[in-house]
Amino acid sequence: MSDIDSKLSKTDEDALALHRAAPAGKIALKPTKPMATQRDLALAYSPGVAAPVRAIHENPDAVYDYTSKGNTVAVVSNGTAILGLGNLGPAASKPVMEGKAVLFKRFADIDAFDLEIAYTDPDRFVDCVAGFGDSFGGINLEDIRSPECFEIEARLREQLDIPVFHDDQHGTAIIAAAGLINACALTHRKFEDIKVVLIGAGAAGLSVLELVKSLGVKDEHVTIVDMHGVVHDGREDLHDRLRRHARKTERRTLAEAMEDADVMLGLSAGGIVSADMVKTMAADPIIFAMANPTPEIMPDLIKSVRSDAIIATGRSDFPNQVNNVLGFPYIFRGALDVRARTINEEMKLAAAHALADLARQDVPDEVGAANKAEGLKFGRDYIIPSPFDPRLISFVPPYVAKAAVDSGVSRIAVEDEHSYRRSLARRLDPTATLQQRITDKIKGAGKRIVFAEGEEPSVIRAAHAFQSQGLGQAILVARDDVARANMRELGLPEGELEIRNARLSYRNADYADWLYERLQRRGYLRRDVQRLVNNDRNVFSACMLKFGDADGMVTGVTRHFTNTLSDVRLVLDDAPGKRLVGLSVAVAGGRTLVIADTNVTEFPDSPCLAEIAEGAAGAARRLGLSPRVAFMSYSTFGNPPGDRTTKVQEAVAILDQRGADFEYEGEMAVDIALDPNHHAVYPFSRLTDAANVLVMPAVHSASIATRLLKAAGGATVIEGLLIGLEKSVQIARVGSPVSDIVNLAGLASFDLTGLDEG
Repeated sequence: MSDIDSKLSKTDEDALALHRAAPAGKIALKPTKPMATQRDLALAYSPGVAAPVRAIHENPDAVYDYTSKGNTVAVVSNGTAILGLGNLGPAASKPVMEGKAVLFKRFADIDAFDLEIAYTDPDRFVDCVAGFGDSFGGINLEDIRSPECFEIEARLREQLDIPVFHDDQHGTAIIAAAGLINACALTHRKFEDIKVVLIGAGAAGLSVLELVKSLGVKDEHVTIVDMHGVVHDGREDLHDRLRRHARKTERRTLAEAMEDADVMLGLSAGGIVSADMVKTMAADPIIFAMANPTPEIMPDLIKSVRSDAIIATGRSDFPNQVNNVLGFPYIFRGALDVRARTINEEMKLAAAHALADLARQDVPDEVGAANKAEGLKFGRDYIIPSPFDPRLISFVPPYVAKAAVDSGVSRIAVEDEHSYRRSLARRLDPTATLQQRITDKIKGAGKRIVFAEGEEPSVIRAAHAFQSQGLGQAILVARDDVARANMRELGLPEGELEIRNARLSYRNADYADWLYERLQRRGYLRRDVQRLVNNDRNVFSACMLKFGDADGMVTGVTRHFTNTLSDVRLVLDDAPGKRLVGLSVAVAGGRTLVIADTNVTEFPDSPCLAEIAEGAAGAARRLGLSPRVAFMSYSTFGNPPGDRTTKVQEAVAILDQRGADFEYEGEMAVDIALDPNHHAVYPFSRLTDAANVLVMPAVHSASIATRLLKAAGGATVIEGLLIGLEKSVQIARVGSPVSDIVNLAGLASFDLTGLDEG
């Protein structure tokens, strides 16, 4: 057994297994253009490639139009400062650089390529990178030791006309600055007044210091401490960059430097700060102990002596993690999108302010789930956004891009910020285009949407988000005192949302009278109906829709779909000429599929299948698709034959008789239906392209297909949509996160059935 094997932990073993699994490593390359035919190759390579070659020769900036340069970053290292492991050489740095490339792709859809260079001499390193630098849209320097990293970055920024960014320095600085902005806001401090102690004068430490000075922190209020003590103007052992920050002071030790300090920024070594030192800091101390893996002082030790402290670390197992992945993907995304020539102070400050602003927004439930923490909200334990906040991609890059344009370092400008944000959201969320279409339709319409389970915290947050985003008017069905108490607990304003108490509503008697007349011959007594109106919020909410007191409804968070739908159907019927249908929308590989019926009719007969097809086609049109409906079967046009194909064939015949105004075909196996070239074998097919609406023969097959697409096919799926009721109702899954509830409320306002079209 080798020495390294004897020291492996279980985590190490798992990591090695992951990296070794075929194909080895973490990244691969795939073409973005078709390469299936001789013509494809002729256009992509010889002779077709000569055309873009000539175009770029005539206009060098055309390289952004005809190549992938504008979406590529080189991740470059010489392995002289790998994580906390030191100088282990370029080959050993490759797993880290591959990992960095993966993060670029995962969080910002940037294609990054790792390049490990076997030069430790700054001159040779700079010459090498400068030689290939213009092949990329940007350069991310990584794990290069201090102080050489300062010189290398500065020289490459001078020589190259693209962004050069040493993430070990600036990434940490930007995230720390964002946290400091919010910590100062929470403690009512001004930057020009705070006293700061920086522990650690390496690349990251000095970059953090320089950025917080750009926020307004004064030179005379900063004390730097390195391994030799306080950095003062009498020391002779300081390199040029550190010497610029040395000041006249009588303090010489870390303990002396900590006295009366408002802020401690630690980027040094674990365990070097004591509880006694923390005791001497000012009231409401801000302590960023960012050494990894062991902070300068552990958070629990800080809390044992200072309950008023705001604490951040570099670790994911404590609140307020200073994590570089919050910075570099989105900074480069914004820089690349305006073809920036550099990343300057203005862009870094813009990123810090963006992250600070995002932390103050309502936190989506999926963020809490990813962090294994519920109820996250802005405050002392949440001053920095989570890396898993899905809004980062559309929130941060526009700040950076605008700063690049305003400071004059961009080649192009963002013409429409709203459209730009939408395009960013689509990069990582395939359903964003659909959601944006819905948002555009309902904004300004002012529709009133009932949130039936209005006492639930997630529902209250969703209602607040729905209304504050201008998507419509939210109405909570709840007891006032319970809803308002939960609003206070959530930190939401109490007076903005309308609350309807079913038992106390002035409409209660009207609803009960009407519902009793409807249900009296179904075995319901008057007191049964009154109890339903008083106590069943789904029934009361549906009555609001029936009487025109609201336009749409969202429910289901606390009760299963079948029970919830039964409640609603006590009040509401199918829309005239419509059938109640359950839909799912799946997006994968650039393809959008509408799947029906996923949760209503278990075994539809032929007329039912035809009605499901009509409803699903209408919903597809509402979502911006040109419907091409395929009836799914194990058989394709009679082969192999079987009794179960008959009802599908009859459904097609029914649509023929009705003169349906959309494309439809069947019976078809799913692989044939989704093949755009199936005419080669079946030239008589009436579909002009691959199907985008799949009508399943039974609810179980629809559910299986949808979940299989999601689990094994990597599809993004919007599940459980309803069409066909006389009023617009959407039913969430039990325990749905806030973002799902908001989306369903939007769909309730949007009205997939098309009731407003007659």
